[in-house]
Amino acid sequence: MVPLTRKSLLAIEAVLDVALHSRPDPVQAREITERQKVPQRYLEQIMQALVRADILRGVRGPRGGYRLARERRRIRIDEIVRVISALETPEDQAIVRSEIGKQAVAPLCDQLSDQLMASLNKVTIEDLCKDVPAAPSQPGDFTI
Repeated sequence: MVPLTRKSLLAIEAVLDVALHSRPDPVQAREITERQKVPQRYLEQIMQALVRADILRGVRGPRGGYRLARERRRIRIDEIVRVISALETPEDQAIVRSEIGKQAVAPLCDQLSDQLMASLNKVTIEDLCKDVPAAPSQPGDFTI
């Protein structure tokens, strides 16, 4: 089961933040934590997982931070959720414990999760950028 947890929602918001604010300089984690109102330590683990998954690219140095590793239109939301679900602990996820829950509720949750992931597979960071009213226009957002 892959629900949208707090971590996965934060990861989606962080990638969206980088997509919207990474021109001309990379976005620093500190800036993201200020805008998203989350502790930096909490965000760092998420950002590193996104870098390892080739969703973000880490830029070192005093003016370093994060950039998208690929074009906005090539980063799907389900990818982000899957990366973060690998970081989740059992405490982060709802776990069905009773026998009746395992027989009836867990299969329903699995079915809903599959439907959600199929829907998220159709949504890209570019789609979400269009939904942000103050999003700056950045036609070429891909960096090598």
